[in-house]
Amino acid sequence: MNIINCIKGKIIVSVQAMPNEPLYKEDCMKAMMESVINGGAEALRVAGARDVRNAKSYNVTVIGLTKPERLPENWKEVVYITPTLAEVKELIDAGADIIAFDGTSRKRPNNCTLEQIINTIHSAKKLAMADISTLEEGINCAKLGADIISTTLAGYTIQSGEPEDKPDYNLLSQLVKLLDKPVILEGRIWEPFDVKKAFELGAHCVVIGSAITRPQLITKRFINYDK
Repeated sequence: MNIINCIKGKIIVSVQAMPNEPLYKEDCMKAMMESVINGGAEALRVAGARDVRNAKSYNVTVIGLTKPERLPENWKEVVYITPTLAEVKELIDAGADIIAFDGTSRKRPNNCTLEQIINTIHSAKKLAMADISTLEEGINCAKLGADIISTTLAGYTIQSGEPEDKPDYNLLSQLVKLLDKPVILEGRIWEPFDVKKAFELGAHCVVIGSAITRPQLITKRFINYDK
């Protein structure tokens, strides 16, 4: 069974932390990976070659990406998820099964193009996962040959506007209807109901991150319960 079929209808957990956060320590990230796999996660989405290599020690599909050590202040305006071919090659060498990259309409560093990103991934016989923020971006990435389209950046770019405190079901529904590619729902998934609705709308699979692996954000939601 190929990778795309293996993850169909499954839960993928994004196990990530920024370098300035306590859980970024390698042992902590490995413990988090093992914990979510024990809970039933069928695949991991992780950042950086170190965590890709560690994730590959488990018998699950690994989605790899890169992020900078610190997000720029104008993060809504710039590409920072696997921005250039150098990062793509780093993830290929680390053994990622699927490589996630920014598939938005924003200009990439070093004059790198989406076509180059996707072609480089395919030349290594890996799957290309486009993190997009709008319907138009999803359609464009599908035309360029991306294997998987994900709503990861919906609400996190200027082009997609301000996010609500819920997944972008509308974008998911439109992508599913218009594309013949697997569409993943990712972003602001906080409740089991969100997963149920995503699959009802035709999501191929669902990526959950903060609600499981970012304790500081989970804590804030409780602290701000009446705001």
